[in-house]
Amino acid sequence: MTPTLVRHHSHADTATPGDPGTRARDWAEVQERMLAPLYEAVYERLEVGTGTRLLSLGCGSGLALLIAAARGARVTGVDSDSERLALARARLLPDPGADAGLPAGPARLLDGDPSAAADEAPYDLITAFTPIGCSSGDGERLVDTLRAAVPLAARGSTVVLTGWGPPERCAVAPVLRVAGRRSDESRAPRAGGWRPWERDDLEEVAFRSGLNPDGSGRVACPFEYADMDSAVRGLLSTRLFDAAVRATGRDQVAREVAEALRPHLRRDGTIWMPNVFRYLVCTT
Repeated sequence: MTPTLVRHHSHADTATPGDPGTRARDWAEVQERMLAPLYEAVYERLEVGTGTRLLSLGCGSGLALLIAAARGARVTGVDSDSERLALARARLLPDPGADAGLPAGPARLLDGDPSAAADEAPYDLITAFTPIGCSSGDGERLVDTLRAAVPLAARGSTVVLTGWGPPERCAVAPVLRVAGRRSDESRAPRAGGWRPWERDDLEEVAFRSGLNPDGSGRVACPFEYADMDSAVRGLLSTRLFDAAVRATGRDQVAREVAEALRPHLRRDGTIWMPNVFRYLVCTT
């Protein structure tokens, strides 16, 4: 699946973490589609289709839900980011202004934690498609979310966790290190900042959440951008650089991200980075 490249204006006037609306659009328009091969591979392996009752944790702006709904699944998404969720509603609901607490069209989109989706339980598939493993505390936060979500699934249901592949197979790894370096230099709190990911991150989360691992896979998800500006906007929309931006300023972080991206700049001005993501299939 080859994503369509989108050009955007200069990263010099993009939003800081305090401007969630612009950053949510950057995520939806630039970055989210980079993970589409991961969504497709998981759905194909699990034969997601008519009859699947899916609960998506951290559904974001809804691309993974849209793909599942197109396969015939009945989908519910929850997210605490109201700006991303508004974009998901625009994608998935016939009436973007519909009350998210009521069924509307093929999807239900709910603001908050998994408890908001309890009235549609039981689910037979729960997905956590926000990759963990390179943000400090992301595993702990996912464990808390899963402990609230797993009781909404039928016994023996499937839960899918996702994370980054081996750093040596992720060309974006040196770019992400900018987040950690800038945070460390300013002695900023590491909560939410970058950290090196480890091989067993997903298994550790599964164990702590009371899940039983039942297989895994790796998926190639190259990051391809139309130009340097799009790449900077897309990467900063991931939230992985937020601690560094708060500590040293967005312009400084954007400059360092752009510099780290230069080895991946092609003659036509596009940027291409091969990456691998990993998923873990578990049962409740």
